[in-house]
Amino acid sequence: MLVASIDIGTNSTRFLLARVSDQQVDHVKSGLLTTRLGQGINRGRLLPEAMERTVAAIQEFLKELAPYQPGGIIAAATSAVRDAANREEFIHLVRQTTGLEVVVLSGEEEAAAAYRGVLAGLPVTAANTLVLDVGGGSTEIIWPGHSALRYASLPVGAVRMTEGGHSEKQIKEIMQPVLTEIKNSQPDDPVLVAVGGTATTLAAVSLQLKDYRPELVHGCRLSAAEINRLFSLLETAGPAGRLKMIGLQPERADIILAGVTIIKIVLDTLALPGLTVSESDILYGLAWELGQQLSKQKLE
Repeated sequence: MLVASIDIGTNSTRFLLARVSDQQVDHVKSGLLTTRLGQGINRGRLLPEAMERTVAAIQEFLKELAPYQPGGIIAAATSAVRDAANREEFIHLVRQTTGLEVVVLSGEEEAAAAYRGVLAGLPVTAANTLVLDVGGGSTEIIWPGHSALRYASLPVGAVRMTEGGHSEKQIKEIMQPVLTEIKNSQPDDPVLVAVGGTATTLAAVSLQLKDYRPELVHGCRLSAAEINRLFSLLETAGPAGRLKMIGLQPERADIILAGVTIIKIVLDTLALPGLTVSESDILYGLAWELGQQLSKQKLE
């Protein structure tokens, strides 16, 4: 079954066209535009120009998807819309302009979709896999607890922390309670899988990819030492230098340090040796879920 998912994030808006079966999500086409919907996120409202940029991106995606005639399209919004006082204004604007009904995911739903996406795209074992999704407005962590899968959504994201001027110490204080809980219940030989723009950008910079190649980024292993090296490289380069770095999109140059700081805190606190980067993320999880819903409807 051919379906499409659209992820309306704090920093970027993305889409995935995929063929979905019972347990598999196969990529057909995808795209990304940096829309920075979360611009001014700490003020608690979506800015008109940010909403307009995002709606324009969704319209562009729908044009790209139209020739494929997907059986269904899901548009899901995360932290920026979830936390905005004027979220209904944005939802109405998207509905009025595109006809799509935006689903606003809770932090737990966002985490669950990211986890499903990872399991659909990487040969990992659920029993010892931790998933880290560093977004623009929030960070989701999913881990296997003693009796059930656990989810946490934290108000730390690359855009939110950058605009708020948060130090590493302040970010760690926000994350510490959840990380302590994870540390006390994490499985033996835990494997950390990271999704989202910060993780994929780190892989691209590490691999020195002049042109982004998802097949090389997906499954890329980054040691804690390599991530520390990359952080020092990014920090030393400064704002102007980061704009010229191979593998780093200029649109992400201003927020990358905050995103990497979040990853470093997780690795350090949980004493993990590194992580695996996954291209299959929330978009894949959303596509899989939509495919299951449509299949169920056909049987009814």
